[in-house]
Amino acid sequence: MSGCFLPANMNDIDSAMCQRVRALGFSGIFTRFRDNDPLTTPRADAERLKSLLSGEGVQLFQTTGYWQNLVTSDEAARAQSVRVLQAALKLAGWMGARGIDTGPGSMNPAGPWFPHPDNWTARAEAQLIRSLKECAKAAEDAGVFLSLESHSLVTPRTPEIAARILDAVDSPWVRCDYDSANWITLETIYDTTGALNAHFDLLGRHICSAHAKDIWVENRLAIHLQDGCPGKGLMDFETLFTRLEGLDPDYPMIAEGNSTEELPEVSALFHATASKLGIRVLDTDERPEIAK
Repeated sequence: MSGCFLPANMNDIDSAMCQRVRALGFSGIFTRFRDNDPLTTPRADAERLKSLLSGEGVQLFQTTGYWQNLVTSDEAARAQSVRVLQAALKLAGWMGARGIDTGPGSMNPAGPWFPHPDNWTARAEAQLIRSLKECAKAAEDAGVFLSLESHSLVTPRTPEIAARILDAVDSPWVRCDYDSANWITLETIYDTTGALNAHFDLLGRHICSAHAKDIWVENRLAIHLQDGCPGKGLMDFETLFTRLEGLDPDYPMIAEGNSTEELPEVSALFHATASKLGIRVLDTDERPEIAK
């Protein structure tokens, strides 16, 4: 599970939260510790969290890369973004995380996932490749996957572009965090099965985790595709589960787009889907080492 009742500060996670995660039927978490600056957070804070999660049997599958602007032509700004991302990888390693999630950033000052024409230039793509290459060694040293999340509004706006970028980086530690909704278009919204299969056929060698998010088209006169809670839209989760399981049974499927109140129904949907497909889910009393 991701977000919801999980706090913005790692020091606020306690045993009760961990037990709530497991009681809801989830084996691990994706955290966004926005309050913990990766450049200044003490290692002791991270190791306290690692010990707590281990003791409670909660896996830290993913944490945030702080969504830096890795595509900017401003070299000073790009270099600082790389430093933050490298520090985020080190911090994630101290926490015992399997990976971090980062987008490429955006030239839109309103937010890292918002559109801007400069996001889709050859220069932005080259800058992203350069930034990821500069972080590959930090990922390897930390033993943490640097998982690039993509979207149609940012530089890797198609799976073809994402594959080209990751091929150019050419590191086993720089991978794809596949979000089920982020590349769905008006052309594929009524055939998410075909879209998922095409994406996995193209990118499977790079994928190491997935965000399970739903999507639907709204009744408006301007095109609006809305993402959100799993089970509310048109996403083919059976195909998503099947394709991720086919890559590696240890790769995490992370629920996204739902509220805290919706977690029980999302958990029920995911467990029912896995059961139908014969996919084994970790029991709540299992505490395996996170596969890397």
